[in-house]
Amino acid sequence: MKKYNLLLVILLTLYGCKEPSALSLSEGIWRGTMEVQDGEILPFNFEIKNGSDGYTMEVFNADEVLNIDDIFIDKDSIIIRMPVFEGYIAGTFSNSTITGNFIKESLDRVVPFNANFDDHKRFVTSKPPAINISGNWEVVFSKGTEDSYVAQGIFNQEGEKVTGTFRTTTGDYRYLEGAVDGDSLKLSTFDGAHVFLFLASLSDGTMKGTFYSGNHYQEPFEAVLNESYELPDAYELTYLNEGYEKFNFSFKDINGNLISLDDPQYQNKVVIVQIMGTYCPNCLDESKFLVNYLKENDQDDLEVIALAFEYAKTEEDAFKGIKRLRDRLGISYSILLAQYGSADKKTANEKLPMLNHILSYPTTIFLDKKGEVRRILTGFNGPATKGKYIEFKKDFEAFTASLIAE
Repeated sequence: MKKYNLLLVILLTLYGCKEPSALSLSEGIWRGTMEVQDGEILPFNFEIKNGSDGYTMEVFNADEVLNIDDIFIDKDSIIIRMPVFEGYIAGTFSNSTITGNFIKESLDRVVPFNANFDDHKRFVTSKPPAINISGNWEVVFSKGTEDSYVAQGIFNQEGEKVTGTFRTTTGDYRYLEGAVDGDSLKLSTFDGAHVFLFLASLSDGTMKGTFYSGNHYQEPFEAVLNESYELPDAYELTYLNEGYEKFNFSFKDINGNLISLDDPQYQNKVVIVQIMGTYCPNCLDESKFLVNYLKENDQDDLEVIALAFEYAKTEEDAFKGIKRLRDRLGISYSILLAQYGSADKKTANEKLPMLNHILSYPTTIFLDKKGEVRRILTGFNGPATKGKYIEFKKDFEAFTASLIAE
């Protein structure tokens, strides 16, 4: 990683005194690609604009638009920083090409990246779709192994174009977009953190394929069309261990203050505790929801507090990530640093031994005005799940209102 850090230092040093670049990025639609495993390529589309404040970039995944406004150029070098997550693209460019890497320093991950201007096609297809996969799918990842887990596929197909997501017990795989090419399914997303590619062969009511996460991980999956399939109840997966009557903690906030639920601010109030990480897109979705909920429901009897479990290798970098998330989303509630250097769930559980396990980021704990745990939600149904997200919102609002009314 040293060579990428050196590049970043050199470019940032030149930032204040650089001369205007002779090159310029062409405005309009581009096609980006990232190299995963097995020689496979993950594609996505984005648009470059050049305004009074410089270049901006919009990345498209189905209904999602990721807005990126931190783009630094010096001569033929470019750095594109993600708006919330730590990752960035670093490389060189011409008017119609970008060549470089997508880098996540805290995880020591480097994924080759290329982009070409005026290429609007996400996936290149050669055959008309032989199958329409719209509907509800019962899915198993890593079937027959100790890492096996279930999921629910929710897809809509119009012509060859497919949108949708996979829901799991720990959250959804967010906005996926792709195509059916003959009897093959191709889906991808790049959301600033995830580099996800799903490839599958299709037959009547079944699919069998491979899920690629960047160039560091892959696993097989199988699915059958099953309109009645549902995941296990997300409110029954995490609970207080026997012998514990209360949920509590003591961690530092961004100002170095130790904060706990025993503090006066949280007494005689409904408290929602969000267990999360700033690197986690599902946590980002939930944070956006909580921010909007608090704006629309100004309740004196309600507090929200987040506990961050971070990959960042130093405490300083972990708090930088927390501050970036807070500032970007306008988060008004406290985000405490519970752990840095690893987001390992087993290690995280040592910090919160009253829980049977931490299965997912996010995990959300609802406490009543007496400080008693009334509900624990594992995972999060984000907006990519569409109907499931609407169901969640209605249930959250009703349940929270009932706690406040007590």
